[in-house]
This record gives sequence, C-alpha cells and structure tokens, in this order.
Amino acid sequence: MKILIINGVNLNMLGSREVKLYGKQTLDDLKDRLLSREYNVDFDFYQSNSEKDIVEKIHTHKLEPYDYGIFNFGAHTHTSIAIRDAILSVQIKFFEVHISNVYAREDFRHKSYFNDIAIGSIVGFGFDGYEFAVEKIMRGINGS
Repeated sequence: MKILIINGVNLNMLGSREVKLYGKQTLDDLKDRLLSREYNVDFDFYQSNSEKDIVEKIHTHKLEPYDYGIFNFGAHTHTSIAIRDAILSVQIKFFEVHISNVYAREDFRHKSYFNDIAIGSIVGFGFDGYEFAVEKIMRGINGS
C-alpha cells in the first residue's frame, strides 16, 4: 500500500502558526506519529507552498502510482482549480483533510474545490484526521 500525503501552503508553519487554532505540533510530528503506528504502508510525505509544485507532485501518480492520497492543501483548498484539474487528470483516489474546522471559520473557507471529488472530507480533528483517513483506507473504503 502506497499513500501520498500532501500538505499545502503555510502548513510548514505548523507549531508556530496560530497555535490556538492549529496547536503546537509540526509536520515532522505528524510524520513521526503516522510512522509510529506501524501501518503496513509506504508513505510519501510532501509539503509545498507552491501551487505549481503541488500540481507536479500529483502528476507523478501517472509514473509511480499511489493507492490513495491524503491531501490538506491549506488555503489552496478554496482557490485552486489547477490542483483540482491535476487530481482529475491522474484520477487519484483521495481523502481531503483539514486540521481546523473550516466550517466554523470565515465564510470563504466553507468552499472547497475538492470535497466533491474526494472519497470523503475530514475536518476539525487535528492530526487525528490524517489517522482517520489512513485507518479507513486500511479497512477498505467500504469496510466498517
């Protein structure tokens, strides 16, 4: 099982950015947490603040396919048709994850360009959301 985890714009600042909203954990903490669970998974962790680089990373699915993606595009969630089109062009199955509850925040955060093409969206559970997605993948998408 191979899972691509993409974290987008400004998520490299986790741990020091809006700590009351996002907490003190960093992306390295997320990586350590998922790897410590001993899932039988080959994770590919990727973070970029560049829409272009994220699009190109998604395109790699055609050359070395992933079984699933777990994507948190940050602010690009609400703005990027380019990333949406990249996902559609390679037909990667994915979960959309957000650390904060975007629906309890500003109105502009309520629109996602990805939730209608995602297997599911997980919002507001911090890093647990990534684990929920992995566990659902491991049980089988339609499993209990």
